[in-house]
Amino acid sequence: VQLQASGGGSVQFGGSLRLACAASGSTTSITRMGWYRQAPGKQREMVATITTVGSTNYVDSVKGRFSISRDSAKNTVYLQMNSLKPEDTAVYSCNADLSWAAFPYWGRGTQVTVSS
Repeated sequence: VQLQASGGGSVQFGGSLRLACAASGSTTSITRMGWYRQAPGKQREMVATITTVGSTNYVDSVKGRFSISRDSAKNTVYLQMNSLKPEDTAVYSCNADLSWAAFPYWGRGTQVTVSS
């Protein structure tokens, strides 16, 4: 499975961005996809995940502001980020859990920068 993330950029406080993660390869093996982020000097944290049946999970700090969704036909997962704050600044990466793999697959990160 290959994961290609896109959509990062620089916005001001309160702005919006939409990230996309396109999966290719053995996509039928994917059971869950998610977005993670890592800010400078901090550990990577889960931002949002979505399963193949549409169950979602969010870190508390983004609830009500971020929304994860998927387009099964395009094998793409989106992260709509609204009301962005400077503390959302990080490298965002997507990953995918596969039914047969012991560890998730990761895509390359995309930088999100929010200025005050």
